[in-house]
Amino acid sequence: MRGLSYALLIMAAFAALLPIVVVLFASLKTPAEYAQSGALVLPQNWLNLENYRRAFTEGNMLLGFLNTGITMAISLFGAVVLGAMAAYVLSRFAFPGKRLVLMLFLFATLVPGVTTQVATFKIVNALGLYNTRMAGILLFMGTDIISIYIFLQFLDSLPVSLDESAMLEGASYLTIFRRIIMPLLKPAITTVLIIKGVGVYNNFYTPFLYMPKPSLHMVSTALFKFQGPYGSQWEVISAAVIIATIPTLLIFITLQKYIYNGFTQGAIK
Repeated sequence: MRGLSYALLIMAAFAALLPIVVVLFASLKTPAEYAQSGALVLPQNWLNLENYRRAFTEGNMLLGFLNTGITMAISLFGAVVLGAMAAYVLSRFAFPGKRLVLMLFLFATLVPGVTTQVATFKIVNALGLYNTRMAGILLFMGTDIISIYIFLQFLDSLPVSLDESAMLEGASYLTIFRRIIMPLLKPAITTVLIIKGVGVYNNFYTPFLYMPKPSLHMVSTALFKFQGPYGSQWEVISAAVIIATIPTLLIFITLQKYIYNGFTQGAIK
């Protein structure tokens, strides 16, 4: 039985690593070598970094990282604050329609996003935000049921007596939320930042549709520069993919314990 478990784990790891290996091999090949060799054929020159140079310079990835960083910082801050506030209200207050509000958040996640893009685009355009950074920030800032659920699990584990003690000392609800609740939500905040941050970082559709201006390109849309009607430079695209993967890999390795702790603690009431 243990042997079967190890075999399944090895197969799962192989399935997860195979695409990365294929992209890495492709990024180190010349255009002719890429066209004439198979996906799993080793590159002839492991020090061929020309594709990486082209991806970084011609794809203007430095600007893409800058735009991505600005958009992520503002949108994640707003998403955490809005999500934590919504979860605080749903956890601590009793009001008519409370369950309905939570169900509406859940229902919104069941609706395919592509079916609402026409209405969303009209709203963004009517607000004069099309082709501006604020379009992406507002769309990314919108909280979701996953963030609210994670915050709710942590809030349900915090005793209400903390709020009551603070109220006896004359603290307002805003003070309780800012000085008591938010510091205790650090594991949940870290988990939400990582999950939502990866989603924003990898998102292609939103910046491509709402921020087509070249000066607003993010990391995901920078890769599209090497895609054309007469062919694609897949070896350069592969190099750009590796470059774009490095930051998320480093962040995950650094913060992985917070991810696991956040999910584990959030699952225990």
